Amino acid sequence: MGLDQYALSKRPDGEIKEIAYWRKHNALHGWMEALWNAKGKPEKSPNGDAFNGVQLDLTVTDIDMLHTVVLTDNLPETEGFFFGCSTRYCVEDKAETLVFIEKAKRLLANGYEIRYDSWW
Repeated sequence: MGLDQYALSKRPDGEIKEIAYWRKHNALHGWMEALWNAKGKPEKSPNGDAFNGVQLDLTVTDIDMLHTVVLTDNLPETEGFFFGCSTRYCVEDKAETLVFIEKAKRLLANGYEIRYDSWW
């Protein structure tokens, strides 16, 4: 058991595809949760008030903000029972997140929707 995270793309015709997967990247999850809160919790969690099992729509602006935060190593350390260690995220997490950001930018430019989802 632990924090599993996914980035999904939705084509204009409705097809949904996984485009990224992270395991216990708690810093990214913390950033996404803060974004969800800032957006007014647009989708409610099936697990009460926790940011768990929520698909968060990501805009171009969101992806650009994430890009800046990742490049400057400013993702927030985030603790949770199933989230793994609370130390700064590792180099692999950063590299995988940067690959996701580039994919997301291309897909958004081509009319796709991008969503973040997680389960713990």
